[in-house]
Amino acid sequence: MPNLAPKITLNNGQRMPLLGLGTWRSYESEAYHATRAAIDAGYRHIDTAFVYENEHEIGQAIREKIAEGVVKREDIYVTTKLGGIHHDPQVVERAFKLSLSNLGLDYVDLYLMHFPVGQKFHNDRNVHGTLELTDVDYLDTWREMEKLVDTGLVRSIGLSNFNAAQTERVLQNCRIKPVVNQVECHPGFQQKKLIAHATERNIVICAYCPLARPQPARNWPPFIYDEKAQALAKKYERTPAQICLRYLIQIGVVPLPKSSSKTRIVENFKVFDFELSPEDMDIMKSYHSGVRTVPFSGMASHKYYPFHDEY
Repeated sequence: MPNLAPKITLNNGQRMPLLGLGTWRSYESEAYHATRAAIDAGYRHIDTAFVYENEHEIGQAIREKIAEGVVKREDIYVTTKLGGIHHDPQVVERAFKLSLSNLGLDYVDLYLMHFPVGQKFHNDRNVHGTLELTDVDYLDTWREMEKLVDTGLVRSIGLSNFNAAQTERVLQNCRIKPVVNQVECHPGFQQKKLIAHATERNIVICAYCPLARPQPARNWPPFIYDEKAQALAKKYERTPAQICLRYLIQIGVVPLPKSSSKTRIVENFKVFDFELSPEDMDIMKSYHSGVRTVPFSGMASHKYYPFHDEY
């Protein structure tokens, strides 16, 4: 039996493992094998989305691991997301049921609104939509997501890529509070103010791209490849990626590292048996540059584009 991640208690009493497998740009058989490897390694938190086009493969891997007796359904925390093309209140329920069918599960632990900006709906096969943006108010979308919780098919609902003001607007107008906000967060883009805002309101920040999508050919990002990062890794007898993930956990974030390599999937999970010193936390803090790797710039003209605000 592998060691498991500690869990954090969400504002509705549900429990979420402190690290999950990210699956953006993990396609078909890659997503399937990565999910199987992750569960074998001890991951109990799997993150996907309708627009990732891998819900079917991830669901298949989870169901197989349940059938093999490796895990029970209640052991696995599964997140998926409502795509921009499904913001119209009339299609929210159907969109969710499509994701649930893709996964082949009886319920989803967490359902997120993937982005505050809606896109024009043409058909469900047009997964990524177009840049034909709509003026659907994300509050109207949220109210339909609340109804999904009432059905019991969704245990928790939350946000993704929302800024603090948008989060506050949801909180002031909601019946069911969001439990998380999933955003880009890594040592180069640390989201300290957004984390503080969320923490005060008992909302957990989950981090996508927690390693900033490394590019070895460029030795980028520096917090993986430069001399200070390498020295820290040597000091703790860890990989730079493990140092990075441990840093995020210690600042109160739930990281969702993506990998298709079984070796790295296993390595990324081994971050719960050591702790960075205050001095080494300061070294990691110094890498903040404030530059996003995923700016969603094609939506920047929309009134609900979240990244014009500082946080």
